[in-house]
Amino acid sequence: MSTRPSLDIAVRASAVLGEGPTWDAAARRLIWVDILSSRVHTYDPATGRRTTLATEQHVGAAKPRAGGGLVVNLRDGIGVYGADGGFDWLLREAVPGRRGNDAAVAPDGALWAGTMRYDETAGGGTLSRIGADGSATEFLPEVTVSNGIGWSPDGRLMYYIDTPTRRIDVFDVDDADGPLAASRRPFAEVEKGAGFPDGLCVDADGAVWVALWDGAAIRRYAPDGTLDRVVELPFPRPTACAFGGADLTDLYLTSARVGLGAAAPPLAGSLLVIEGAGQGLAQPAFTG
Repeated sequence: MSTRPSLDIAVRASAVLGEGPTWDAAARRLIWVDILSSRVHTYDPATGRRTTLATEQHVGAAKPRAGGGLVVNLRDGIGVYGADGGFDWLLREAVPGRRGNDAAVAPDGALWAGTMRYDETAGGGTLSRIGADGSATEFLPEVTVSNGIGWSPDGRLMYYIDTPTRRIDVFDVDDADGPLAASRRPFAEVEKGAGFPDGLCVDADGAVWVALWDGAAIRRYAPDGTLDRVVELPFPRPTACAFGGADLTDLYLTSARVGLGAAAPPLAGSLLVIEGAGQGLAQPAFTG
């Protein structure tokens, strides 16, 4: 079950809090962020080309937009960058001491965005659905560290992580009403001493991959919630994972150096890739 696959360096970096890898199929590039450095990075594996965009605030996530550009989950709300680089606020609701964290685009093109308190106060964050017009519907109040979000291949299930719970939870999705909060139940639980679940992605088989903060590993859970693979890593704080590349078979991993000090391993903060790790799912772009 435990493996040490060949791990390649996609981008050697010293990200403070690397997060949110996302494959942008239209641009054929990988998007990821360094939250605490207020940077959005892109990487084209075919050419090696890299870009960096400085944001005005800490940026929890960046996702592609259907018409080009990016939607970003910032400290004070949701912003959009046009294909020309121009910026506008889509939804601004500043809450002192709170920032945006992980986000994901649902099969219907809506953005699901989480927040958290900087001091990680219990219940200080939220998970909300953001429509193309900027309308927001709060789905979960009183979460602590809103993190990984993903959907099953058929769109009938939504997975979600509030990191301190040590759980990946799952919700049923109704065609008319969307995810049903009342159906929330545990999908898998990370045992004490194995780290904390952070970002996740879902593969074409319906299995859930999750990065374990302070666990030095990525885990794959089968669709029934059983653990079927553990990928050991040479750094303690992987943060998220996503399939990318032309065939969506390469697993990209972000990582963090925050809190490690001089003891940080050389690869901590870099963007890594495991080639041929599995078969990923195409991710939709935000329709706003």
